[in-house]
Amino acid sequence: MKNVNDFLDATYLKTPEQANISKLENDAVVEELLQNAVKYKYKCVMIRPEYVATAKEYLIKNKSKVLVGTVIDFPEGIASLEEKLSQAQLAIDNGADDLDFVIDYQAFKNGAFALVQNQVKECTQLGLQHHKTVKWIIETAALSNKEIIQITALIKNVVIRNFKETDYANVFVKSSTGFYKTKDNQPNGATPNAITLMLENATPLSVKASGGIKTLEEVLFYLEMGVKRIGTSAQKEIIEEAIKS
Repeated sequence: MKNVNDFLDATYLKTPEQANISKLENDAVVEELLQNAVKYKYKCVMIRPEYVATAKEYLIKNKSKVLVGTVIDFPEGIASLEEKLSQAQLAIDNGADDLDFVIDYQAFKNGAFALVQNQVKECTQLGLQHHKTVKWIIETAALSNKEIIQITALIKNVVIRNFKETDYANVFVKSSTGFYKTKDNQPNGATPNAITLMLENATPLSVKASGGIKTLEEVLFYLEMGVKRIGTSAQKEIIEEAIKS
């Protein structure tokens, strides 16, 4: 069995308001995430931008190789290019290793392809020139099958046109924020259908499955499909399940 730790982006992206807890309690959740990251050796901790500097400091102090990732223009993706770049630069300055940008999928759905292509190019360039991993969250639950195919292909084509082959391994297409509100409680995260479409259209870029992944069985299923990272907030339970099996 694969060592699942090596693929997990252990995720906590709620504000105190969203979690319905105080700021101190929220800080404690992040602190526990970092302690478990050192213990279980996740691939990455994916946290809100305001925690990046603290997390990096904590992991270095504990001689951990776990990466620090954060989200940019989260969760809507509708900020201007300048704002996206500004948020990304701050995250880089604070020590982030992975930058997970929310693509402007609403602009894409409205046909503003040139705008989206330019954002992908400029933001990816900023990340790569600082030797960061860049992931593009496309929010599959907001897209039709055809749109998932098109937006995945758009990202791939921008990267192939503008960057070197050696850069491809550091650019991912990612399924979901996990925060999108769907109708009738439909899945708002990774689904086998969406991930299949992404994998078929992202190559040579990698795919990250995220949103709603809660069990070891699901993790192994998506890894078997060919995804290279899994975003989950159930990382501790998944690792403990893996240890037992």
